[in-house]
Amino acid sequence: MATAAEAAAMRRAIELAARGLGSTSPNPVVGCVIVDASGETVGEGYHQRAGGPHAEVHALRAAGGKARGATAFVTLEPCNHTGRTGPCAQALIDAGIARVVYAVGDPNPTATGGAQTLRTAQVEVESGLLEAEAEAGNRAWLTSARLGRPHVTWKYAATLDGRTAAADGTSRWITSAESRADVHRLRAECDAVVVGSGTARTDDPHLAVRGVEGANQPLRVVVDSDATAVKPGARVLDDAAPTLLAVAADVRPPEGVDSVQLPRAAGGLDMTALLDSLHARGVRSVLLEGGPTLAGAFVAAGVVDRVICYLAPALLGAGPAALTGGGITTIAEALRLDMSETVRLGPDLRITAELAVPARPAAKEH
Repeated sequence: MATAAEAAAMRRAIELAARGLGSTSPNPVVGCVIVDASGETVGEGYHQRAGGPHAEVHALRAAGGKARGATAFVTLEPCNHTGRTGPCAQALIDAGIARVVYAVGDPNPTATGGAQTLRTAQVEVESGLLEAEAEAGNRAWLTSARLGRPHVTWKYAATLDGRTAAADGTSRWITSAESRADVHRLRAECDAVVVGSGTARTDDPHLAVRGVEGANQPLRVVVDSDATAVKPGARVLDDAAPTLLAVAADVRPPEGVDSVQLPRAAGGLDMTALLDSLHARGVRSVLLEGGPTLAGAFVAAGVVDRVICYLAPALLGAGPAALTGGGITTIAEALRLDMSETVRLGPDLRITAELAVPARPAAKEH
């Protein structure tokens, strides 16, 4: 049984890990806290960017000689391989760490084994402390490692009666400025933002992050099966962020625009193939901002992991609903979600719910 002080140290490591959201992909977010025998924190660190030092290295540098005989609290099992940086398990051993407590085991077959390396070197190792909390903070990378595809968050805004636009198609603005600012935070934490041809035609969206200092811009992806929705001069084609058009395999992609050709599926493109293509590009997290038809295609494919709804205290009475299709025809087939968070944003309510998805064999790392 972990003590309150140990739980506090791991919770701090989880908080540190969150600072890396949006800048570490395709690597995980990881935090590390080093505590000496007297209970004093002597070093902290987090993985700040892909290719840079891992959390443990930052924490060990901060601790210096005080790391000897101390305990390291890490949100993810220390890696055991040499990539762009050296193995963290060996760095902990070399620094004289006496005990390592980690929250989540590493599912990456090329990096796992750190715990055993530590034990072989006579370092005491414990796992599972605040595992659920650490998993939630690293959901995108863990989904990618376990299922071989990016983690997908479907985000939408709706009125209390479930409308995403009025009967005449107008939708600006259903939600408040506070909610719209929060969407930019979500974009900044994701590797790619995806919309469909309907949204591209109706809204001419920009999809880049605004108002988030130091944010990495996500890949802007437009699912445009017949290559007819994105016209020259579209806002999504500016140089604010990279853009990818997903078109059907039997359609000629537009010249001068990064494109990927995908198989057709019922009503559009194969969403599984789209996610496979994005995963191969290093995308580990997707924010789905498309309309009800594209959302239905993702739901029907079983590839939505999380739903975030911005609910406005307004009524429209008519207009499109948030979801069209999805392969659901009866109440028995309804997808039941686990509501994990509700937050007030100005006059609106942000609801976050998790959705279990069927497992796929893990893909090999690229």
